[in-house]
Amino acid sequence: MSFTKSPLLLYDGHCALCNGWVRFLLRVDRGGAMRFAALESETGAAVRARHSSLDGVDSLVLVEEQGSEEQVSVRSTAILRILRYLGWPWKTGLVGYLIPREIRDSLYDVVAWWRYRLFGRYDRCPVPPPEARHRFEA
Repeated sequence: MSFTKSPLLLYDGHCALCNGWVRFLLRVDRGGAMRFAALESETGAAVRARHSSLDGVDSLVLVEEQGSEEQVSVRSTAILRILRYLGWPWKTGLVGYLIPREIRDSLYDVVAWWRYRLFGRYDRCPVPPPEARHRFEA
């Protein structure tokens, strides 16, 4: 399956854990395969308007385009699909597909429920570093 554009990761711009995940991806995705946008941004709102399945989703969403179609992944599946774009040793995490999605998503939901309490919350979305701003969409 080949995609026409770089994948777009939507994330909760107020969540410290989500922002940490984006910083991690900026560090390990040296090839620049991923683009980023906060769920609260115009880009995030446009994607959510096109996909009613995203109503109420407030954490990671991966959007991959193939031709004129968009494939949207959420929760644990989004994380596993992100790992496909990273090199060694991160791709070894793909063994997570061996765990049934219901179990993976339940674990994801526990972390998502605790994320603000454990990692904190920003009043507004942090500004990306200057060297990575070209990978962020408004």
